[in-house]
Amino acid sequence: MLLSGPWASAAPSAVLSTSQTTSRTPSTSAYSIPPSAMASSPPATMTTKEKLDIARQLARLGVDIIEAGFPASSDADFAAVTLIAREVGNADADHVPVICGLSRCNKRDIEKAWEAVKYAKKPRIHTFIATSEIHMKYKLKMTPEQVIDKARSMVAFARSLGCDDVEFSPEDAGRSEREFLYRILEEVINAGATTLNIPDTVGYTLPNEFGQLIADIKANTRGIDNVIISTHCQNDLGLSTANTLAGAHAGARQLEVTINGIGERAGNASLEEVVMALKCRGEQLLGGLYTGINTQHIIMASKMVEEYSGLRVQPHKAIVGANAFAHESGIHQDGMLKNKNTYEIIAPEDIGLLRSNESGIVLGKLSGRHALKAKMLELGYDIDGKELDDLFARFKAVAGNKKIITDDDLIALVSDEVFQPQVVWKLEDVQVTCGTLGLSTATVKLSGPDGKKHIACSVGTGPVDAAYKAVDLIVKVPVTLVEYSMNAVTEGIDAIASTRVLIRGEDSVTSTHAPTGETVKRTFSGTGAAMDIVISSVRAYISALNKMLGYQRRLEAEDPKESKLLHAQK
Repeated sequence: MLLSGPWASAAPSAVLSTSQTTSRTPSTSAYSIPPSAMASSPPATMTTKEKLDIARQLARLGVDIIEAGFPASSDADFAAVTLIAREVGNADADHVPVICGLSRCNKRDIEKAWEAVKYAKKPRIHTFIATSEIHMKYKLKMTPEQVIDKARSMVAFARSLGCDDVEFSPEDAGRSEREFLYRILEEVINAGATTLNIPDTVGYTLPNEFGQLIADIKANTRGIDNVIISTHCQNDLGLSTANTLAGAHAGARQLEVTINGIGERAGNASLEEVVMALKCRGEQLLGGLYTGINTQHIIMASKMVEEYSGLRVQPHKAIVGANAFAHESGIHQDGMLKNKNTYEIIAPEDIGLLRSNESGIVLGKLSGRHALKAKMLELGYDIDGKELDDLFARFKAVAGNKKIITDDDLIALVSDEVFQPQVVWKLEDVQVTCGTLGLSTATVKLSGPDGKKHIACSVGTGPVDAAYKAVDLIVKVPVTLVEYSMNAVTEGIDAIASTRVLIRGEDSVTSTHAPTGETVKRTFSGTGAAMDIVISSVRAYISALNKMLGYQRRLEAEDPKESKLLHAQK
């Protein structure tokens, strides 16, 4: 999705609303799906389908608000927000989240946001303007009085469009002068704001400072009792989760977070960390605060965002990292065998993850669909229909060559089969010859968008290079390989290889970063998995190409003038 504004993140970001046990209704979460490009590292693009899939998963999680993107940043983001508003914002379900669009404090942005979200049952506009001295002086080049007037008038304009739910954020509130904050917040309340989001935009404050900031705003802003206070904490000093919890304890009842903590620079407060901290300690130390999140959907949401964004979760990441529930120390293992509570404060089952050694299901070449589906449910993946059929076919192929199928093998296959873009080109066959006696050669057969088979041969410095060049001869779309990485999913010579690539089209459409006007070229990620490292590599490369070509096709359908890649293909 496109990078858009200070709240943009590599994948959906969320906003949690908290309540106390004495409240009449439980607290829940709000989640925002940022724009198309990644907010940090080389940007990678999510397709509209991927954004919609993530929005649906967020609704299953029980988030209250989905900030679906920055509609004014690009036509693609506008289309994605509109689709989410129509589909997820009108779902026939017990829980229908608010669908929110982000906008700067100007009429064009706000009108675009309203045009996108107005189809939802519960639409919201979120508008922001910077309030710290350094931002007003050097970025906005506006006086404090001009900023107040702009904020007041634009919140009123948003309400005049027919939107009864308007959120306002004073960007860089953590470094803003307090008395000025109280003034501008009072003005936007009078203009019709219903939620005040307080962002620590550069992750500068410490937990006691941020908690005091929320408490001071609550105590010194007239009209504050009529609105919801929200937090938005960046992770530049590694304190986003701690600051978010401090803000909640001080009176915030909406918390903006992201799955896996992805986001601008060092990321945002992590949904899974905030939710599980409240679940684990809210009753004891946080005045009975809780959320309405269905935590058993956390693992599936984490894996989906990881695969679609191309941003890998670090193994030691709290809650969802591969090592989060692993115990290697002998002392720890002894304690776990005697009582799991000795070294685990959270049960993996609480987030939708079952331990493989506690499952009665052992998969092999004789296992059927029902066994595979049951096993995937244990791993946190609710897969059915064609996705299950495709996964089962891959599983049987691997099971015929591998004696033991591990959980990690299955997760790699899910990534390669389920979390894939719409097929434009499909790998049929690949054959390589390599060694010390000459150049590596590769022959590749692909099925094209026309249904015909295409074959090409090429040489390269190695088998993967040769195979990629053969694919390029067929697809005829010039790209640059930005990143390439591979790892063995399990130990052993028969391990499945998982590959991730990041590509950038040489003729790719550029994206405009809405707040700054900076133009950047989009990049696209792809993943692949196979027991053969060359096949795994080619699958990942074709996955990235399919994502890029699918995105380009949608642009061509919306505006033929913007399309370049498909013309090159033809």
